[in-house]
Amino acid sequence: MTDVDTGTGDRDRLALAVLVQYRMATTAQMHHIIAPDVRIEQTRRRLKKLRGEGLIDRITLPQAGRTRVWHPTQYGAQIASEWPELRGRRPPRGTVDRRAVRLKVGHGLTVTQTALAFLKDARQRGDLCLPLDWIPEVHHPLGNGEAVIPDALLYYQRRPADGAHLGYGDGAGGADGTGSTGGTDSGNGEGNDVRGGVMLRAFVEVDRATMGPERLAAKLSSYARLHSYTPTPVTRQRQQPFPEPVQETWRQRYPLFPRLLFVLDGTGPAGVETRINALYAATRRHELAAFLRDVPVLATPMTDLLHHGPTAPVWRPVHDPDHRVDWMHTRHP
Repeated sequence: MTDVDTGTGDRDRLALAVLVQYRMATTAQMHHIIAPDVRIEQTRRRLKKLRGEGLIDRITLPQAGRTRVWHPTQYGAQIASEWPELRGRRPPRGTVDRRAVRLKVGHGLTVTQTALAFLKDARQRGDLCLPLDWIPEVHHPLGNGEAVIPDALLYYQRRPADGAHLGYGDGAGGADGTGSTGGTDSGNGEGNDVRGGVMLRAFVEVDRATMGPERLAAKLSSYARLHSYTPTPVTRQRQQPFPEPVQETWRQRYPLFPRLLFVLDGTGPAGVETRINALYAATRRHELAAFLRDVPVLATPMTDLLHHGPTAPVWRPVHDPDHRVDWMHTRHP
């Protein structure tokens, strides 16, 4: 750890980009996301400077310690949304309003903490997962005004099989903080890019026990609908002689459907078991068979994720919850 921050301009930009994309984060979370290789005082000064420039703001939680929670301002969101790395990712209006941030802070900070678990683990393993490879609330339409909106979409590139290290520049990502999202998939949510690293994608649902187990399990049906959803073809007066087949809409974004990860928080071990049992019961529905055959769906308690890390065997396949696997698990046991 050093007292000198050599990437001041880049990290200023990354700090604003992270807050616009993540919606909110504490000082400690921001430090570990954007600049874990310098002292936290550097991050505090950076956040104070960005606040002084009107790009970000903060609320202070009333609990002991008076934790500061940072969020973008309308001005900051407008500036950052024009950058290439954030094109099309303007946050909802409520994320720049102090009162709205305060109401959403419990779930928002838990989602940010989940992101941080994957970022830390990737750094330790030499894998490639940079701050902006965690994208909250990506809208996936289902038609008729309905949509699937996961808490986050994760892009993650595993280290090549020969052990070569995937570089991180200055340790906090480049100016845009993005990771490698290219490559051709060759398995369930996996693929190899030009450097040989396996590409993984995941939808992440962070559940804080604010809804009943059956409502949580119903999300499986929503993702199954997305997995099979094709838009209704537009009627044309003159039909093409060889019309192109209609594909599922998710194929426009992903080579393969991302795996689905449930992170369970806000309840003790008994509550976790209840929720996993509800997910397991839902897997027996006939309409979910094709989805579960093609897509790994895993669940873990937040406590295990934070204590052991996401690549530890703390994940339970929802169709076979007696097993324990890591989140990169693909094949059904």
